Amino acid sequence: MYKRIGFVWFLLIVLLTAPAAAQDILPYQNPDLSPDERAADLLSRMSIDEKIGQMTLVEKNSIRPNDITEMYIGGLLSGGGGYPRPNTAEAWADMVDGFQQKALETPLGIPLIYGADGVHGHSNVEGAVIFPHNIGLGATRNPELVQQVCAATASEMMATGVYWNYAPVLAVPQDIRWGRTYEGYAENTNLVSELATACIRGLQGESLDVLATPKHFVGDGGTAWGSSTTNDYMIDQGVTDVDEAILRTVHLPPYQAAIDSGALSIMISFSSWGGMKMHAQEYLITDVLKGELGFNGFIVSDWGGIDQITPDYYQAVVASINAGVDMNMVPYQYTVFIGTMKSAISAGDISMERIDDAVLRILRVKFVMGLFEQPLAERSLLEGVGSDTHRELARQAVTESLVLLKNDNEALPIAKDTPHIFVGGAAADDIGVQSGGWTIEWQGGSGSITEGTTILEAIKATVADPDAQVKFDRFGRFEDETDESGNPLIADIGIVVIGEEPYAEGPGDSNELVVTEAQQSLIDRVRASSEKLVIILLSGRPLVITEDLELADAFVAAWLPGTEGLGVTDALFGDKPFTGKLSFTWPRSMDQIPFDFANLPSEGEDAPLFPFGYGLGS
Repeated sequence: MYKRIGFVWFLLIVLLTAPAAAQDILPYQNPDLSPDERAADLLSRMSIDEKIGQMTLVEKNSIRPNDITEMYIGGLLSGGGGYPRPNTAEAWADMVDGFQQKALETPLGIPLIYGADGVHGHSNVEGAVIFPHNIGLGATRNPELVQQVCAATASEMMATGVYWNYAPVLAVPQDIRWGRTYEGYAENTNLVSELATACIRGLQGESLDVLATPKHFVGDGGTAWGSSTTNDYMIDQGVTDVDEAILRTVHLPPYQAAIDSGALSIMISFSSWGGMKMHAQEYLITDVLKGELGFNGFIVSDWGGIDQITPDYYQAVVASINAGVDMNMVPYQYTVFIGTMKSAISAGDISMERIDDAVLRILRVKFVMGLFEQPLAERSLLEGVGSDTHRELARQAVTESLVLLKNDNEALPIAKDTPHIFVGGAAADDIGVQSGGWTIEWQGGSGSITEGTTILEAIKATVADPDAQVKFDRFGRFEDETDESGNPLIADIGIVVIGEEPYAEGPGDSNELVVTEAQQSLIDRVRASSEKLVIILLSGRPLVITEDLELADAFVAAWLPGTEGLGVTDALFGDKPFTGKLSFTWPRSMDQIPFDFANLPSEGEDAPLFPFGYGLGS
């Protein structure tokens, strides 16, 4: 709904690309023709070099800008942390437009498609709104809200010229030890399908504002612990050790739903199935995805994913392209990939029919997106990046994502005129921890890494009585606080914020999903200094909290809420109700992980601490 046809740019492209004597525009330059007609005409005019260039996706820090023109590069991306300096929305627009100008200088004037991982907002950009990660959105059970969140994300991306989002994740995580668990909406296939398609509708809008990329095809949420061979990962990029029936029942349905909702780009998983890397799975990619499911968009590899098929790079490229991968996220040695493609075509190992199919798919999507008419950043939307409107939406998403696990002794809601509140835990005043991985940097980071409101700041802003006191200590040491008689002060309410340090992907794989000793000591200290204790957990997955639950009067799973801490206090202080429901089963101990969902007891010591769908109201 935001994208406008830029006739000035359209005419400029025509002037740059049409023969000097030509008076009429070429068919592919005619926006009145269908995307299929335009793509077919453009393909007929392309050399092999131009076709291979369209199949090449390069990381922006690796590209030599003139190579975009000379090698006809079809796509660029920012990986996690791939931002310009200064890291502002305006600098992003300048950077992407600069690259785009290089593409428009090619003889045929084929625009770039620029992508980034906007997995919870335009999260590489300082000052952009950071929404709750998908695990929190899954707890909202609100597809309309998810659609609005993804539409706001699309608006902030369009402002910077990034019209391709590597989201949403369609994984159905079956083992919460996986470092990407928080990127999944739920452990439940139907809920994943419902919310992922809502996000696709939000990102793409009615006129394909931003191209969504459902990922990672297929089964990356079902990999087995200890099966990964990447770095020191344990489960990420491992083996999906299930039969085809389970693959089709649990992991495949979200992709059919995504295609039915208009998905035109799908990313392949690093994982393996049936003894073969997904990037080489011709049966799954070509026969099932493109054939059986009717996908007519293009397939993109993950970051260097083709390289993992075999140490023989030539064979890896041949296997993957023939399997049905249309665009290769190289991301670094793009000249090697281009040279390898030329050799494989010359040797007859990759047919021109396969090349033409891949390029036609890519071109058709670019025409559907309107890139030929509007290739540059929508700068009129820059004022909306980090806007109050988007922050209010994020605040609502935070509140609806909170899951109240316990509320005894009328601990919640907290009265706004409570005389004394102790707040403990470094995470209470840390935007980075609050936001998690995929925030400014790939692995995220601690501290004031972007604009926002911490939970501590939100508590202080919410307390209404000027005589009420909010005391904060990251270690929970309040021994020096005394009452009017000089005795140790016991707060009316103690609030402890604990959680995981930021992580993303394989570095987040963990077999110890527990509260640390330091955090346990923090809880004990604040418990001893407070009449009632509220624990807030910031995490990308359930942690074992069985003992801590006994110490708390109230316990809130806040997931990774992002930049809007006021969404937490809206529920804590009763301005909004708790409505969130668990999108993942909560373990009683690590011995239960991974759950055997087919034989999960509902009662007794072997039952989960909390079942899927649990959540108290208020």
